Amino acid sequence: MDQSERRRTRLGQLLDLAQTYRSWTRKELAKSLRRDPTKLIPGSGIPKLDFVVDLAGVLDWPVADVVAHLWDGKREEEQAEEQPKEFEALDEAAREAHRNGEYRLMIDFAKQAAEVATTAEHRARAHNREAGGWDGLGRYGNVLKAMQRALALRPVSAEFQRLLQSNLANAYYSLWSLVEARSIAGDLIAWYGKNPPETMRDRRSQAFAHYVAGHSHRRLMSVDSDQAQMLAESARADLQTAFDLYEAIGIELDDDSYRGIANTCKGGLIEVDVVLGERSVRNALAELSGGLDEVADSELKPVGDRLESYGWWCIFGCNIALANLRDERELQQHMAVFTNKADEIAERLDNWAMRERVFTMEHSRWERAVGSTGFDIPRVVDEEDVKVITGTMARFPTFRETGWEILRSAKVVRAN
Repeated sequence: MDQSERRRTRLGQLLDLAQTYRSWTRKELAKSLRRDPTKLIPGSGIPKLDFVVDLAGVLDWPVADVVAHLWDGKREEEQAEEQPKEFEALDEAAREAHRNGEYRLMIDFAKQAAEVATTAEHRARAHNREAGGWDGLGRYGNVLKAMQRALALRPVSAEFQRLLQSNLANAYYSLWSLVEARSIAGDLIAWYGKNPPETMRDRRSQAFAHYVAGHSHRRLMSVDSDQAQMLAESARADLQTAFDLYEAIGIELDDDSYRGIANTCKGGLIEVDVVLGERSVRNALAELSGGLDEVADSELKPVGDRLESYGWWCIFGCNIALANLRDERELQQHMAVFTNKADEIAERLDNWAMRERVFTMEHSRWERAVGSTGFDIPRVVDEEDVKVITGTMARFPTFRETGWEILRSAKVVRAN
């Protein structure tokens, strides 16, 4: 029996099992698998990835187990030849889940890919995919652990290690471990300064390193006021470079997601320029507010990174308003506009990092109002707010104190 015939036989076994398991006719099974009943078994015996995923769903089996059955029963040397295909199938399934926003499924596929990986590079790729899934769920502590596992593996190509390092830096940035983030990003920036990137992967890693370094310095401006000017200068240099690099990549690849990341850098530069005295507060707030015209109806456009960028523009506007506006009415007006739109975008994208900033900004706004009026201004949250605040506290250790203060000071409205 040749190799393709063995595969067809084993696929037939799974189809028969699925039909029995579901008590379906062949036609019903084919409909579930989105195939013609007469063409369920390809001549090569190698089904397409979507077919394998659908069949696993019908059987309630892990995809890896379906793949393992299809490729079992061969000589050991044949298994060694085909195993990379099993890994690639699972890796592609993880990529597809990511494109569809199915992050828990992405993590599942990535973990299965790690189990079947036969090389350190493949295992590192699988851990990187897993990190992407955790990032989508806002579980940045898990992102950090997955990236650390990936970077501990050897041998892994130097180019891929640099990509992992840039992702690790971003995980630290997301968790507000800003010193670690800028240190790792700074090492990468120094390396690329001596070794200009020659591949698109390295170009993206270089751009990301400048992005993380720039935004880490920008965040540190409010943490270390004594060095705010110096930090702003560093932030401006890195954010401008990141903007230029992402714009170039976006144009070259005709990919709006990279232009969206560049737009986040542009917004960050507006905040930095206020600290440097190169832009007035009102000019900066007007530009950030005006930019929100593009997301007047965020249900329609834009999407993805472009939409996310304007959520961050709102946060930059809050930072500027809180740091510079002394007129309480003007402050509250700007804060209301920015936090409402940021909250809307965070909900649309299910973005936990943005939610953390929205809750923190709203809390700062409430504290300012209480301090300026001397009144105990009531605060009301509903049960859904409590769930989201609790989820944010779980994801961001630095937010927990703020989260408890919000919950202690608020009246919780129960649903009837």
